[in-house]
Amino acid sequence: MDTSQNRSETLREQIEEMIAVGKLGPGQALDETVLAEKFGVSRTPIREALIQLASMGIIVMRPRRSAIVAEIGPQQLIEMFEVMAELEAMCARLAARRMSLEEHAVLMAKHLACKEARDSTDTDVYFYKNEEFHEQIYTSSHNTFLAEQARILQRRLRPYRRLQLRVRDRLKVSFDEHDAVVNAIIEGKGERAAELLRQHIMIQGQRFSDLVASLAALASRY
Repeated sequence: MDTSQNRSETLREQIEEMIAVGKLGPGQALDETVLAEKFGVSRTPIREALIQLASMGIIVMRPRRSAIVAEIGPQQLIEMFEVMAELEAMCARLAARRMSLEEHAVLMAKHLACKEARDSTDTDVYFYKNEEFHEQIYTSSHNTFLAEQARILQRRLRPYRRLQLRVRDRLKVSFDEHDAVVNAIIEGKGERAAELLRQHIMIQGQRFSDLVASLAALASRY
């Protein structure tokens, strides 16, 4: 990979992170000139980074106008979380069957890191530790194709998964759900692990109402 590719890749990651943490909200315009000034680069690597993000479905490129952060409607959001839940359930089922003792120890370490973040009530820290926890389950499925599909969808849903953590008591509930998943995986109970992780990811009922309310509050900022 040459220097220009490295630069555009780094910029893509930085812009994606801004979207994930809510600094750039759904529907917000992404002005190439403004971004170029912010990162101290020319517009060319910025445009390359935006093209990469568009190919991932994270932003939408518009002819003769600024790109915008992709907006996902409530129905599509439900559908995407349904698929995410099934992908993660598959990862958990396979992880319960295939994980080594060393991988059990790594998963437990990720779990305990989430506990520390929960105890600090820092949703931002928990967000990143939570991602590391789920990533360990993807990896431990020992199915490279499945893990990659889970990562692709997880990246599109990052802003929405982060918003959920800001709902009152969600950190505690999330950690408790993790705890049950970890126990099932370590005990080799694949079907139970799959069902627990499926329910952990699914958004329905009050959780969906909370997410929609959070989205409305976020949209009012832009």
